[in-house]
Amino acid sequence: MIEGKIHIYTGNGKGKTTAALGLALRAAAYGMRTFVGQFMKGQEYGELTMSKNLAWLTIEQFGKNTFVHVKNPPNLEDVELARSGLKRCYDILTGRQYDIVVLDEICVANYFNLLSVEEIINVLNKKPKETEVILTGRYAPKELVEKADLVTEMKEVKHYFNQGVLARKGIEK
Repeated sequence: MIEGKIHIYTGNGKGKTTAALGLALRAAAYGMRTFVGQFMKGQEYGELTMSKNLAWLTIEQFGKNTFVHVKNPPNLEDVELARSGLKRCYDILTGRQYDIVVLDEICVANYFNLLSVEEIINVLNKKPKETEVILTGRYAPKELVEKADLVTEMKEVKHYFNQGVLARKGIEK
């Protein structure tokens, strides 16, 4: 049995969720199963459609079917969705059905005050020794960075979004 590590994929560049899904694909070649909890997401993404046909990948979304519009304080419905999602991820982790658990966009959920760092760390502290956990999203707080075993920062150098190209099916969504 290998010891599972905690990864963070953060930064303002493209590819954080894609990197987590790439790791899941690689792990599937060795018979490993992955659960992805997507915070602040309720829209249709390619990975969500794909997961319905893959026994080794389960994705659940914990967000509204619209983009989260940030308010301070945040919308109560967004907070409740994030907290119920974190509870679900806790249950998944402690249930030991999956080898890899991805908490997609959880760093952003923290940044927008939907979840506290303490709530996230409490869940991470219950991680079974053998489970790999990946946190994604911009704005990774220093407390999570310190807790992680591996941190990768995606840095935007150039992005066509700045020239008005919106998210494209199969590429960004």
